[in-house]
Amino acid sequence: MTNEDTMTRSPLRVDVITLLPRVFEAYWAESMLGRARAAGLLACRAHQVRDYTHDKHHLTDDYPYGGGVGMVMKPEPIFEAVDAVREGGPRELVIVMAPTGERFSQAMARELADGFDHLIFVCGRYEAMDERVHAHLAGREISIGDYVLTGGELPALVVIDAVARLMPGVLGGAGAAESESFVTGLLEYPHYTRPPEFRGWAVPEVLLSGHHEAIRHWRREQSLRRTLERRPDLLATAPLTEEDERLLARLKAESRQKAETADRSAGRHDDEEVE
Repeated sequence: MTNEDTMTRSPLRVDVITLLPRVFEAYWAESMLGRARAAGLLACRAHQVRDYTHDKHHLTDDYPYGGGVGMVMKPEPIFEAVDAVREGGPRELVIVMAPTGERFSQAMARELADGFDHLIFVCGRYEAMDERVHAHLAGREISIGDYVLTGGELPALVVIDAVARLMPGVLGGAGAAESESFVTGLLEYPHYTRPPEFRGWAVPEVLLSGHHEAIRHWRREQSLRRTLERRPDLLATAPLTEEDERLLARLKAESRQKAETADRSAGRHDDEEVE
């Protein structure tokens, strides 16, 4: 994105349809998102779905047709709430947070940040939402992982945070988010700050050297090492340079050597126990 695009682009507008609007207001008022809202880079609103009911009890759920455990969120108030906030522009998207949705990723966060100016999130509660919400309202369904939560509010906040921090100006300096974990396809290198020694643990000497090329090399090697040790699956798709490939080959050889040494050591201990 060019500087001109950054200057002319509209703020990211976020609307959330939820039974728990105060959850969002508390988070949006703090830290990075709070500053982004104050600067006009981000416009966030949470809408109480009960406000779009028409019965005296403001019911948003009912018993499931066909029987079963739990309650199902009714479609009428959800559709009306979305209709009230949508503008129908080409850069608008309705997102339903659902365990059946696509798995959220950094690549998807970038896609949403670059492709849309208005995101409308629908957060479910209870056992489920009426299937007509999924079939006829959702422009996209997103899941943040294979586990069960009590509602879609926390997943929606995860997506909003990840997308908002990619918007121009939200993090401050240009390119501030470009070296973070998953953005480059690898886990990020370790970070250190003052004091240079704490409880006997010292900051690596190279980071105190002022040698920029040595620091760059150390950081890249550490990034590759962490990814190899903790998320080796990422290496299959990470964009690696020839230098990266050489570093990675050395790290793999070191890892194999350590494993072989550990196996030999374990074998010696087993022999001693038998004797």
